Amino acid sequence: MKYITLLILILVVLGGLYLAVYTVDETEQVIITQFGKPIGDPKTHPGLHFKVPIIQKANYFHKNILAWDGESGQVPTLDKTFISIDTFARWKIVDPLKFFRTVNNVTGAQARLDDILDAAARNVITSYPLIETVRRTNRKLDTFEMSDERIEQKRPLGEIKMGREKVIEAIMNQARPKLAMFGIELVDMEVKRLNYVEEVREAVYQRMIAERKRIAEKFRSEGRGQSKEIEGEMEKDLKKIRSLAYRRAQEIKGKADAQATQIYAEAYGRDPGFYSFLETLNAYRQTMDESTSLVLSTDSDFLRFFEGYEQKP
Repeated sequence: MKYITLLILILVVLGGLYLAVYTVDETEQVIITQFGKPIGDPKTHPGLHFKVPIIQKANYFHKNILAWDGESGQVPTLDKTFISIDTFARWKIVDPLKFFRTVNNVTGAQARLDDILDAAARNVITSYPLIETVRRTNRKLDTFEMSDERIEQKRPLGEIKMGREKVIEAIMNQARPKLAMFGIELVDMEVKRLNYVEEVREAVYQRMIAERKRIAEKFRSEGRGQSKEIEGEMEKDLKKIRSLAYRRAQEIKGKADAQATQIYAEAYGRDPGFYSFLETLNAYRQTMDESTSLVLSTDSDFLRFFEGYEQKP
């Protein structure tokens, strides 16, 4: 009986010791509450700690950076342009005691972040033109349509006085004091997505398509002009080549005719009678065949080589 009682006593002591001990790691911080009320300072250093079992409770909170993802909503800018903006932020708990007393847990903190950050983003963005939220600097846009001076004059973008970074900084400066009341520090905030609202998006797309078509037609027209210019140069070069080739051919032909005439003249000079005989035979060949009939006198000069010719039986 004594052993059983001793065993029960040991178990009770071990159980009480187990309930009295808690650990804190590098990513956590702990608030000890007694009957729901916080007591003592927050435990922010990692290690082994003790509390009164059953009566006291360890409430753990994150020590590292947490994420907040806002809801996409419609916001009018200063120049009356309705846009859809989606933001996100990073935050952390810097005062766990104040955090516990005000929002109690992360779920409550997320609700507060929704209200404060969305309102701050709306208030700041509506105070500036659209270009301030869209762009960061006044650098020249690296788009082919901006090379068209007429388009750049038709659609001036305006000068940026703040830029997106300053706008985001203004949102954070407006939200930080309000979040500090809950023991929360706003670490960073950015715009995840920004676009026109659905009602004007289609009109913007159609305008962009029309501009691209106009620019494409301009390039096509310039291309057709260059094509005609190239074709004209090619035709001129071709005519020049043909002219040079024709002149060269005529020169060669003239030289050949001159050589032929010279050869004929030399042959004629050596034996005029034989030359006359060959030319007459050539004339016979070209003017007469088996179906040709000629009626000429025997003393005709054309048939002089037939004088004295007798056909043998």
